[in-house]
Amino acid sequence: MIKLIVFLPLLAAIVGGLGNRALGNTVVKLLTTGLLFVSCALSWPIFLGFLGGGMTAHVEPVLTFIRSGDMSVDWALRVDTLTAVMLVVVTSVSALVHLYSWGYMAEDPDQPRFFSYLSLFTFAMLMLVTSDNLVQMFFGWEGVGLASYLLIGFWYHKPSANAAAIKAFVVNRVGDFGFSLGIFGTFLVFGTVSIPAILAAAPGMAGSTIGFLGGRVDTMTLLCLLLFVGAMGKSAQLGLHTWLPDAMEGPTPVSALIHAATMVTAGVFMVCRLSPMFEMSQTALTVVTYVGAATALFAATVGTVQTDIKRVIAYSTCSQLGYMFFAAGVGAYGAAMFHLFTHAFFKALLFLGAGSVIHAMHHEQDMRFYGALRKHIPLTFLAMMAGTLAITGVGIVDVFGFAGFYSKDAIIEATYARGTTAGGIAFFVAVVAALLTSFYSWRLVFLTFFGKARWAASEHIQHAVHDAHGHGHDDHAAAHAHYADHAAPDEGAGSEPHAHDAGADDVKHGTAGYHPHESPFPMLVPLGVLAFGAIFSGFLFHTPFLDAEHGVEFWKGSVAFDAHLMHAMHGVPLWVKLSATVVMVTGFLLALWAYILDTSIPARFTSTFRGLYAFLLNKWYFDELYHVLFVIPAFAIGRFFWRRGDQGTIDRFGPNGIAKLVVGSGAAARRLQSGYLYTYALVMLLGLAAAATWAMTR
Repeated sequence: MIKLIVFLPLLAAIVGGLGNRALGNTVVKLLTTGLLFVSCALSWPIFLGFLGGGMTAHVEPVLTFIRSGDMSVDWALRVDTLTAVMLVVVTSVSALVHLYSWGYMAEDPDQPRFFSYLSLFTFAMLMLVTSDNLVQMFFGWEGVGLASYLLIGFWYHKPSANAAAIKAFVVNRVGDFGFSLGIFGTFLVFGTVSIPAILAAAPGMAGSTIGFLGGRVDTMTLLCLLLFVGAMGKSAQLGLHTWLPDAMEGPTPVSALIHAATMVTAGVFMVCRLSPMFEMSQTALTVVTYVGAATALFAATVGTVQTDIKRVIAYSTCSQLGYMFFAAGVGAYGAAMFHLFTHAFFKALLFLGAGSVIHAMHHEQDMRFYGALRKHIPLTFLAMMAGTLAITGVGIVDVFGFAGFYSKDAIIEATYARGTTAGGIAFFVAVVAALLTSFYSWRLVFLTFFGKARWAASEHIQHAVHDAHGHGHDDHAAAHAHYADHAAPDEGAGSEPHAHDAGADDVKHGTAGYHPHESPFPMLVPLGVLAFGAIFSGFLFHTPFLDAEHGVEFWKGSVAFDAHLMHAMHGVPLWVKLSATVVMVTGFLLALWAYILDTSIPARFTSTFRGLYAFLLNKWYFDELYHVLFVIPAFAIGRFFWRRGDQGTIDRFGPNGIAKLVVGSGAAARRLQSGYLYTYALVMLLGLAAAATWAMTR
């Protein structure tokens, strides 16, 4: 069964990619979507089997992969509780994204290529989560990086999409270099890349040292930090996060699949899979805690001022990944994985809901040009509300709550229960980030679905009405160009545009005839399924993931589950349990006040705190800092070696120098060729005299 789950998406990618337009859009979409739903249907029984205790961990061999000296790598598929959780996350979200793309990508002429890329990504992610050794994990790790590059740059004729794809690829290579060093070091220390063998031997390496950069350092600390660098790149943690917001240049289904629910969680999965290693180094766990906390706070602050609806959700993803990492850093691996599980549902729902809004607004992504959409797209509104209630953590203690109420609150309680300095700092950051999360989430809802319609100010809507009243989109190539050009408009800045009722101004701007429309059926079905997960996944599954006694039985050693921490987590003071709810309500009230009751507040805030606003709008100036530190020096070094090395040395004394020598000697030789007999006789005489002189001197 596990082999079918993993290799059916690969089959879909190969057939769809090679068949492409020869098979046609409908055949490729049916094939790829159908096989993904089969993988999904086969994954849930495995998860439920581990949930009910009737299934045990096992490994299914596929083939012999590498035999080189002492290194032996077999391609095998590991199935345990951790794998089962990731299987349902990856296949469920991927299958729903495939179905959603039937409607969202309906105008695009390159649909076979898009669907084959989606299936290729799913296969690589499944290879990653079922890996039984680090080399196989690295194979899947690089595979999802390749698929991410292809999907972010899917609209390759757009320079911005190409730049975003290259940026994601390069930044991830930085993290992957650290990850590869960690794998090399692990093999050097343990003599194997088999994950079970490494985890079994890890306690024996506690306290040992290893030579590194001319000194001696703790072995497990070094290995764990190198591996964590890879996790930072893949999961967009602070320092290697800059690629994630730019990745929104890809189609919205890509954002939901890769940058919300699956690929960006690979780093969290890897840390949890190797948690027995990390438990051997308190220093490494502390670093993980601080990096996760810093990321959660950074991304939450930046998300409060973004105007592009997809970028708000992208920074929200970055922030929630920070939650998962500092949960792992304090040893609450069950809570980290539970938040990964619930987050997959409500964040994929928010991204796909945003795609539905963008579809309704003719690919306008700036929330300042939305407003009053709840009456026009009511089903999308309800889905987005479910996702917002889930991510903000709405619920009543010991009664019922949305998904985030159980998973995010559990992380907050676990950081407090850990009782360490790092845990205390993470607790404070988690509460502040929860406040900001509530604010920017409700800000998105209010700007998009409430208030007055602000559509007339949008050039994209004006173009849409012009197309609808004029030539339309009958021409397929023109439709493709229009679709892609407006898929990711430039992000605006400044205060909210002036809101006004639809009326004379709309007629003047040519938008009176435009009405937002609800998405087609293939887009609404995934929204409904994900909304169900956002509402009920926390309530249904929190006990096996988080309960001290049930957790030990559920995880079965697949992660370093700390039952004592879970006991302490459930026994924290009431004010700790209520802190997340209090800040959630506070964030909601602030957003309500600023974007519904008194809409002049945002403009007054930005004018009063221009420096702070610019700092947040420019994402703490990380891109500008990296441009100064890395891009400019890299270009300077490149120009130096190009002009002084390549042109000034190699070309000068190499091909150009030799060519110049040949030309010069040829010109000199031509001057000797006068054509007169006495000249040649003189030369011969001089030659004979020189030869005779040389012979006599010898």
